[in-house]
Amino acid sequence: MQINRRTLLAAGAGLVSGASLPAWAQLRIEITGVGANQMPIAIPQFQGTNNAPLDLSTVVTADLERSGSFRALKVMGELPAEDIEKPRAKFWRTMGATALVMGTIEKLPDTRYRVNYRLFGTVEDKVIDEKQFVVSSGDLRLTAHRIADAAYERLTGESGIFASRLAYVLQRGPASYELVVSDSDGANPQTALKSNQSIISPMWSPNGLLLTYVSFEANKPVIYLHDVRSGERRLIASFKGNNSAPAFSPDGKTMAVALSMGGGTHIYLMSTNGTNVRRFTNSQGIDTEPVFSPDGQYVYFTSDRGGSPQIYRQAVAGGAAERITYSAEYAISPAISPKGDKLAFISRFNGAFRVTLLDLLTGTQLVLTDTMRDESPTFAPNGKILVYATEEGGRGVLATVSLDGRVRTRLTGPNGDIREPSWGPLLQ
Repeated sequence: MQINRRTLLAAGAGLVSGASLPAWAQLRIEITGVGANQMPIAIPQFQGTNNAPLDLSTVVTADLERSGSFRALKVMGELPAEDIEKPRAKFWRTMGATALVMGTIEKLPDTRYRVNYRLFGTVEDKVIDEKQFVVSSGDLRLTAHRIADAAYERLTGESGIFASRLAYVLQRGPASYELVVSDSDGANPQTALKSNQSIISPMWSPNGLLLTYVSFEANKPVIYLHDVRSGERRLIASFKGNNSAPAFSPDGKTMAVALSMGGGTHIYLMSTNGTNVRRFTNSQGIDTEPVFSPDGQYVYFTSDRGGSPQIYRQAVAGGAAERITYSAEYAISPAISPKGDKLAFISRFNGAFRVTLLDLLTGTQLVLTDTMRDESPTFAPNGKILVYATEEGGRGVLATVSLDGRVRTRLTGPNGDIREPSWGPLLQ
């Protein structure tokens, strides 16, 4: 069975680990498509923006538009203080806005910034949400993401996704790999690891403080656990044969991994420190790419035990595996939504590898993309968007798609292949 991931072994040695190495460049976002029932919203510049190092309204606007749920109206300049204190509901309704995101940003004597945010409903003619933040200049972008999350949650009833992080692998050349951590919009990228060897399968811990991944630096795939704050890492799986596809349980205490130490490749469970290793799946085929259900009761995985790669699930408590996918001739790379009601995976139809969504409650299946070489889907923290890797112009890029397939984005950089995305939890 050929899993559609790049696992080429690069020659040579050399490795650098760190939590604050500068990354190569920020990703660029291009939004295409139109979401259903988009809400028109006005987001003028926060008062004091001209004296601040960041235009918060620009970040908030980009976040909300990227969700596919909002259409930002063009608004020029800052609002006067009186219009922030008492917004003119009729004026904004005439402009077509159903809501208004506004606020102020002020530099404090200790070099920090005070940010005041208000969300005004033009129909209700009242402030429906407001918050204050006191942060360093380095946290202003995160604050903008938090404001976008607050507005998104108040207006849609769903939790936000913007104050979260992406991890992905950048390949600059035949023997140049980087594990990069960035904001959810690709901004503020930091290189966590540089290597002359392949890096694949990064996966966030439930608390967002750790990454696990597979490195080929030992001339075979082995699994590391990496603290993204300190840069410290430790080897947790280097058994005989291949060690691959690590995934955390929802409580962060257990990992599911694919090991070939017994001959064939099967799913094993173990503690996150690498101990208490026990075999989980039993078949004559290859079992790989495990992922836990959000309630921790099941492990979904890819297996070719039936002849072609398909997605199965098996209860952690024990029992037989159950096949989940039937409508595709080839199905790999399972990802489970945070509510556990949807399965995203890569299907192959007529030679094209595309992101596909299966509703586990109704059995409805939808192909979300029209590209040819999609890989590694992963859900946003609220389950409303998927990020995945694909190819554009012969090189790897990241992309996102809404669950109805209507709104898509491309996250591209100036050079190199970008692969293996993993969307982390909301930052606390």
